[in-house]
Amino acid sequence: MLIKTTVLPVLALCCQQALAGGIMLYEVGTDNTGLANAGAAARAQGPSTIASNPAGMSYLPGTQITGGLQVLYGDLSYDRDSGTNTPGSGSGNALDPIPSGSFFITHEIDDHWSVGFGQYSDFGLAVNYDNDWSGRYFTQNSSLLGLSLVPSVAYRFNQQWSVGVGVKAMYGMLQAQTAIDRSPLSFTDRANGQYKYKDGTWGYGANVGVIYAPQTGTRVGMTYTSKVSLNFEDRLDVKGDGRLLDRINNTNTRLDMTVPQTVTLSLYQQLDRQWALLASANWQDWSEFGAIGVQVDTTAAGARSRTINAGFKDTWHLSLGAQYQATEKWLWSVGMAYDSSAVSDSNRSVIVPMNESWRIATGATYALNRDTDVNVSWAMVWIGDMPVDQTKAVSGNRISGQFDNAWIQALTGNISWRF
Repeated sequence: MLIKTTVLPVLALCCQQALAGGIMLYEVGTDNTGLANAGAAARAQGPSTIASNPAGMSYLPGTQITGGLQVLYGDLSYDRDSGTNTPGSGSGNALDPIPSGSFFITHEIDDHWSVGFGQYSDFGLAVNYDNDWSGRYFTQNSSLLGLSLVPSVAYRFNQQWSVGVGVKAMYGMLQAQTAIDRSPLSFTDRANGQYKYKDGTWGYGANVGVIYAPQTGTRVGMTYTSKVSLNFEDRLDVKGDGRLLDRINNTNTRLDMTVPQTVTLSLYQQLDRQWALLASANWQDWSEFGAIGVQVDTTAAGARSRTINAGFKDTWHLSLGAQYQATEKWLWSVGMAYDSSAVSDSNRSVIVPMNESWRIATGATYALNRDTDVNVSWAMVWIGDMPVDQTKAVSGNRISGQFDNAWIQALTGNISWRF
């Protein structure tokens, strides 16, 4: 039997994005973290422009390299209420610290052509609840990671216009683990079963960008990133005694997921020798996602699987930031942003507890010498309260309550070299 559905079975993003309205990260181990994505498609201040607008490579002389490390951490704890009918422990903090890194290199060939390569992870997150929590029949733990490899090229027509293209190869890694209720409605007294799913696959897309500089110190940038299809396929690994679970064990299950296309418009405006203002507006096409996963439901007579419709909707992002050149060696950045939610309260799931979010961020860059910069940046993403009320149609298992005061923070460090 082949179960096929358009899916995102897993993220805790309040995500990634509670990190961006859906689960696509702005924080990828670069100085962009300290600006809350403000001006990302227009800044062109280092090799990490490959991730935000490949046209920005036209503004980088010589050969430049940036390497960064980052850790995401936060609090995503579920507070159940009296509507929950499944005994069990609390959820615990479902967000474990998540380390990541990035690498970018650019090279100026001549006055017109530049090439580069970027490696970063800008998609996905993970949720890890306590195994015996009250929502274990909806999910226990799951993770999704998209690692992107992006060779890029840029062409500068003149002082005003530049364009760039990057070919994105994304390797997606998905795994999920969920308990199966073998005693629905307490008709029997049997230990829980469990199913696991794990697969990795490649998907391909493109980043296309343009930068227009009407005058010195002013840049307007626009970037389009295409959708990327990730087609996961594995056999359900079901644990538990009895023929009822044997019937779904080893079921070939295909999960087709679409990383959404996006459009970003950004402004960089130099006010004087010290101050610059930055802004961005971003749209993400989350409405294509469809369902969020396969759910195993049970009765006293058997087990069955079905898909869960996510009801995703498109998201919007607005950000505003500033840079201050305090001294010849110190550059300070600050930013704030708002992201709309990809789900309404009625469609929110403990599998993907998204919500609207507010972000504040800051960072500092120190010039060790003419050719080496070090940057440290921090971002706080406030997600707030997220009510969730889910009930399985067959077994009647229900989880009711809310995530209280959810938040995520990102701490980033990176170093850049110019040759």
